[in-house]
Amino acid sequence: MQVTSSVREPLITGGKTLKDVTHDVSRQVEGKPTLGWILGLLVAVGTLLLGSLALVATLWEGIGMWGLNKTIGWAWDITNFVWWVGIGHAGTLISAVLLLFRQKWRMAINRAAEAMTIFAVICAAMFPIIHMGRPWLGAYWALPLPNTFGSLWVNFNSPLLWDVFAISTYFSVSLVFWYIGLIPDFATIRDRATGLRKTIYGALSFGWDGAAKTWSRYESVALILAGLATPLVLSVHTIVSFDFATSVIPGWHTTIFPPYFVAGAIFSGFAMVLTLMIITRKVFKLEDYITIGHIELMNIVIIITGSIVGIAYITEFFIAWYSGVEAEQYAFINRAFGPYWWAYWAMMTCNVISPQLFWIKKIRTSIVATFALSIVVNIGMWFERFVIIVTSLHRDFLPSSWAMFYPTLSDIGVYLFTFGLFFTLFLLFAKFFPVINMAEVKSIVKSSSEKVNK
Repeated sequence: MQVTSSVREPLITGGKTLKDVTHDVSRQVEGKPTLGWILGLLVAVGTLLLGSLALVATLWEGIGMWGLNKTIGWAWDITNFVWWVGIGHAGTLISAVLLLFRQKWRMAINRAAEAMTIFAVICAAMFPIIHMGRPWLGAYWALPLPNTFGSLWVNFNSPLLWDVFAISTYFSVSLVFWYIGLIPDFATIRDRATGLRKTIYGALSFGWDGAAKTWSRYESVALILAGLATPLVLSVHTIVSFDFATSVIPGWHTTIFPPYFVAGAIFSGFAMVLTLMIITRKVFKLEDYITIGHIELMNIVIIITGSIVGIAYITEFFIAWYSGVEAEQYAFINRAFGPYWWAYWAMMTCNVISPQLFWIKKIRTSIVATFALSIVVNIGMWFERFVIIVTSLHRDFLPSSWAMFYPTLSDIGVYLFTFGLFFTLFLLFAKFFPVINMAEVKSIVKSSSEKVNK
């Protein structure tokens, strides 16, 4: 028997029964596409096709199509890579960490957050591959494969190689975790379907029979995968931060990067989850499942992680001053008052000031304000990565090599391509897969008999 607090608001509203949960979630999969979904898909596919022109041009002509130069060898490409990896962080946190802590509010949002993680990592992985210039000639060299060239091995001391292992592991575990959670819901749709649909979802459900032993194994596997995935929440963006922290470049050579990057990743990931969930709840009429309570709790996480990021910004300036290293001090003064001052102050406004508005309950529980601020946060997190990468490179120790970075249409187009890919994949997922975890949500819905007794 489930015990529900008489004080705390229920996680699922509208007096839903177990049958209602099945119907409300399955109807999105079984019914015809809504007009909103069709329009969204057309925009996403249009963006994907438009961006593909820039991608093809880059692969055909080389990365000289980008705005890079001999001083700034990393710019939009690595900025976008780190940004997309960060967005993928919230899925693992919601799915794994909150599962281990038995936080039931995660149940309505974990499925979409996990999908977002997978799609974001796919988008992120594209940038290092494209940056190779001719990936079909040597992308496989990033893997420690046996060969007949001596043997020629990768540099295991390089954080760039650690990235390959960290992100591939993160993607693999997240994909398995996501799919395992889908199996019971695929079986539910299979049992309601007929014809070809029944065959497809029958294959996807792997013969799920709903027996007690099956559920026991399912829950055991979920806990094991959560235990494996939890260290990844910390390790993946820590290793991404090592791309910069292990260098000797002023502005990068700092030990605060690992916790700073992890907090920033969770910050931006939760912001993207909010953006997607607010749209999803409206388009698919899931307001009783993704409630104001869910949105408020995610906003609280944004307040905490945004405050950590703000402290990290201040700490960077303090350490630069305290170090007494003139080059380090100049790197941070240049960020705030140099040619890219506008990017720095956009970052500070979006990442430090805007999340503090969520201390006000009226804003924290407002759909419109949350949607707007979630977008502002991710704009700010993009600027953070841009500021860290470009402003640290464009003025180095030799003034004669100072340069500016100006993005080209190819830079912008490849970024648009990843946006189109991400939203196309997410919209297809939301239509053909159950966007809410029915099996878990049913565990927090009062049974019909309990309602009748009351």
